[in-house]
Amino acid sequence: KVIWTVLATILGYASSLPVGEDALCTAEELAKYKIIFTGKWSQTAFPKQYPLYRPPAQWSSLLGVTHSSDYSMWKKNEYASNGVRDFAEKGEAWALMKEIEEAGEKIQSVHGIFSAPAISSGTGQTSTELEAHLRHPLVSFVVRIVPSPDWFVGIDSLNLCEGDHWMDEVSVDLFPYDAGTDSGFTFSSPNFATIPQDTVTEITCSSPSHPANSFYYPKLKILPPIAQVTMVKIKKSQLGLSAPFINLPAKSNEIIDTVS
Repeated sequence: KVIWTVLATILGYASSLPVGEDALCTAEELAKYKIIFTGKWSQTAFPKQYPLYRPPAQWSSLLGVTHSSDYSMWKKNEYASNGVRDFAEKGEAWALMKEIEEAGEKIQSVHGIFSAPAISSGTGQTSTELEAHLRHPLVSFVVRIVPSPDWFVGIDSLNLCEGDHWMDEVSVDLFPYDAGTDSGFTFSSPNFATIPQDTVTEITCSSPSHPANSFYYPKLKILPPIAQVTMVKIKKSQLGLSAPFINLPAKSNEIIDTVS
């Protein structure tokens, strides 16, 4: 009787444990999305040390994957891979592409890779399409902030599946992250490797807490979003047609602050 009681307790506990983020997706097998990345990095919004030349403020190409919970491109408070380091520091995608391909081959955790063209200014839009699978409903991507030591924006494991259906549309505000591999404080800092390597951290208006930091705005409570991403599900009747262009205003992104 005691043994059965213990077993019942263990089984009851196990049944209450959270399952994998993608384990309960029972939607149709495939879903296609238009992904629109909008840069909101303007001189009005982020006046401090705003890069005007050599090079001016801009965004790298977007590199992303659809995957299962077995794969992680990057995570806050964890160490960046060599591929993410190369992409965040130099915009080089080869090592990251190799990591993605190896993950797909070894544990079949990656369904597809997608990319979108770079944006030659701090504001603007770029877009592409992606395909999600019921066993690979998570989306992750990175976009490098140019120029910067090792700063980027992105999404880590956003689930597009909600039970028995795919989300029709989702928008996410994006904020800057530090890859933890370069110790530069400003957009134009020279290379200064972080030894030992630090974890990926979100850059805020007060962290790093140093006046030299390009995102240091001590009078603010939070930074405004520096970018935004929107994913719109493409209906079967729209396959082959271009998704609507989303023009997002930048007025709500402005920083009201006095900069010395």
